[in-house]
Amino acid sequence: MKRSLAATAIVAAMVLAGCGDQEPASDAPAAREVATDVAAPAAGPASGSEVTPPGIAASAVPAAAGAPSFAVIYPGAELKGPATLAQGPSGPGGIVEFTTEADPETVIAFYRKRAEAAGLKQITSMNRGDAQAYSAGDGANGRGQLMQVIATRIEGGPTDVQLDWTTGR
Repeated sequence: MKRSLAATAIVAAMVLAGCGDQEPASDAPAAREVATDVAAPAAGPASGSEVTPPGIAASAVPAAAGAPSFAVIYPGAELKGPATLAQGPSGPGGIVEFTTEADPETVIAFYRKRAEAAGLKQITSMNRGDAQAYSAGDGANGRGQLMQVIATRIEGGPTDVQLDWTTGR
């Protein structure tokens, strides 16, 4: 429970850091119109413990239909549930959670490469014990693309990952 709260606090801080240069949207949809659950494509079977990050060209499954190239399920990961999609002022986006046998450093390196390949620039990076986080975006003059990933090693278990993204306008 404490890790869930810590992860939520980290995501909130990263979202606020990424939103600092944007103007508020006056035509944001009502909350009841925003959230929609959508099943994400199933990831392939777990491939065991990977110690090197798969290449950015690895056959990664999109986190949800219409997700950008940087929002994919880590290869071999096991989904915890379907992705949740929403529409916001910066365009469509979503959030998905999964577990993997890869360590947090490897997971963050994988998403960092995908973000850089998509032209996103680092916003924040955090390394605290068994938890690591990374966020990237296309900047104040971009389309509003944003990616955030938090990877936490569960004691005696796999790495728990939360990935969220905004596709942009």
